[in-house]
Amino acid sequence: MTAELLLPLLAAAVQTGTPILYATLGEILTERAGVLNLGVEGIMMVGALAAYVTALATGHAGLGFAAGAGCGALLAAVHAQVCVGFRGNQVVSGLALTILGTGLANYLGTPYIGQSIPGFQRTALPLLDQIPILGPVFFRQDPLVYLSYLAPVFVWVALKRTTWGLNLRAAGEAPEAVTAAGLSFARLRWSAVVLGGLLMGCGGAYLSLAYTHLWSTGLVAGRGWIAVALVIFAFWHPGRAVLGAYLFGGVMAFQFRLQALGTHLPSSLLLMLPYLLTIFVLVAASVRRRGQAPPAALGVNHEPPD
Repeated sequence: MTAELLLPLLAAAVQTGTPILYATLGEILTERAGVLNLGVEGIMMVGALAAYVTALATGHAGLGFAAGAGCGALLAAVHAQVCVGFRGNQVVSGLALTILGTGLANYLGTPYIGQSIPGFQRTALPLLDQIPILGPVFFRQDPLVYLSYLAPVFVWVALKRTTWGLNLRAAGEAPEAVTAAGLSFARLRWSAVVLGGLLMGCGGAYLSLAYTHLWSTGLVAGRGWIAVALVIFAFWHPGRAVLGAYLFGGVMAFQFRLQALGTHLPSSLLLMLPYLLTIFVLVAASVRRRGQAPPAALGVNHEPPD
């Protein structure tokens, strides 16, 4: 494969992997606090619709992005109330959130199908875009891709280098220790779930504002479930999430390229590629785990003593 074909494919992998990266970082943040959120798909759908409608009504893509992130946080707050406030089943709540968010977005978004919006456009970064190989791939993207380069760093610093992050990880590993230290266990988990939902909403907003500039039914197309799988692949580490997101982005971009080239492979087989990779990644992650375990209290509700 020549450079003329490879570089656009790599650039497309970064763009296609960006919404998955946002969602994966949000799920990592949530799970490190001990809360499992299987509602990523629904949150991304609502975020995508909110961003699209806001941008269409105001003509301002930045307001649309803020609306998508805010609606993602709002929907995640419902999950936090059920799981942390009411101590409900986290799996059931997450699945219900996916069904609710997907159904609501598809219903409310029906009148907007096919209407385009300006959204975010590609803007090359001066000087950086001239770097051989790296420039065309990473620095000729849209502003939301550039923002995604910083997001893993912020999440890593927040989890590893702040008191809040230390307490948050303690809530996911040893809730009893958090309570014994006199900290608000519920507040820590609430903050993680809501901030995680905000990042998931950012992923959904990216799809409508920068990736397609359109609204369509089923816009997220399983990316939320891929993000849940990538958390395991990344072993709950933001840095590894970047590699995983771009890997999946590359597979999805390659699938689109094959379809455009008119290959003789059945389209249904090409559509299976990202999900086959998901299964492979989960199996590979299980084989090479070597002590990389999930947070000890993941999915476990904790009742502080009276």
